Amino acid sequence: MSTENIKALSEKFYPEVKALRHYFHMNPELSFKEYGTAKRVAEVLESLGIETQTGVAETGVVGLIRGAADGPTVLLRADMDALLLQEEADVPYRSQVPGVMHACGHDGHTAGLLGAAMILNELKDQFKGNVKLVFQPAEENEGGALPMIQAGVMENPKVDAAFGCHLWGNLKEGQIQLKKGPMMASPDMFNIKIIGRGGHAALPHLSIDPISISAQVINEFQTIISRRKNPVLPAVISVSMIHGGETHNVIPNTVEMCGTIRVFDKEVRKWIPEAMEFVLRHVTEANGASYEFSVEKRFPPLINDSAMTELVEKSAVKLWGNERVEWSETPNMGGEDFAYFAEHVPSSFFFVGIAQDETTPVSHHHPKFAWNDEVLKVSMMTMAQAAIDYLNQ
Repeated sequence: MSTENIKALSEKFYPEVKALRHYFHMNPELSFKEYGTAKRVAEVLESLGIETQTGVAETGVVGLIRGAADGPTVLLRADMDALLLQEEADVPYRSQVPGVMHACGHDGHTAGLLGAAMILNELKDQFKGNVKLVFQPAEENEGGALPMIQAGVMENPKVDAAFGCHLWGNLKEGQIQLKKGPMMASPDMFNIKIIGRGGHAALPHLSIDPISISAQVINEFQTIISRRKNPVLPAVISVSMIHGGETHNVIPNTVEMCGTIRVFDKEVRKWIPEAMEFVLRHVTEANGASYEFSVEKRFPPLINDSAMTELVEKSAVKLWGNERVEWSETPNMGGEDFAYFAEHVPSSFFFVGIAQDETTPVSHHHPKFAWNDEVLKVSMMTMAQAAIDYLNQ
């Protein structure tokens, strides 16, 4: 398969893909509410003559491109949802929805996969097997990957491999970054209530102070990471919200806390909540208090398959040369529900850089989040090349 064909088709379709990116950016929609986005995606796929299924896991869309002969099926995935954030970026295609914006690049993921679909549809006589195009809702919150899998997206035809990418603000524009093995963490969440006994702040001996108990708990949580966990297995416990009390002279009855647990290892993921509850139980008992504790399991760790990641490297080098392709030495503590696809089939997830220079990263989830449309060519071409190389290997 000539990379020159892919490059030529990318230039041909780029104006349309750019316009689609602007449309999605101007019309952002929150998790599981991507009705307009899904409608536009389906319209584009259907206009190309691609078999299209809508309403998968509420707002998901699936397209299927059949090649020239029987063969394996590769899944390409993009997420569609936006964030609850008021846009401040100075761009002509600013969000037209108050308080909602694409501040993580999902508008580019969706448009880029449509671009890859355009390329692959033109070249379908030159590969065997099938390309399944998955436009997924709700990556930012509940996670739409698992509901789409439960709805049967991995079957009919059965998926054999999967690829996905994410525009990345800490990576120079146009660079592609890969990693074998653990790529991103499991972003579990926890909620805690420390239940004491309120009273007058001048008479603390008559109360059970949940604020001082919370301080002990938070400090002990850090020893789970620094002293009880194997130091070669990365993990994070972050208490990111704490609330207790309303005024200067009243000890409150309760303190509420929430935060996140990030790990790459499945056994560590299971053990950390147990260790946290051990701390909570003993610290509260020692102080005559009680507690409530819950953990919400989110996405599993994203583990890249080595062979699939090597395939992406070769595909990217064909297009961009060795200087534009790099390997990450460390995994990322962010979470990504593409991990569910990676649990089912050999998969690879990679980053595409959007920072205009190495010293000025682009901050995701920021009201001024913005990036150059030209990056769309990098994602659409790399996804198309990787799909073709997989199918024809």
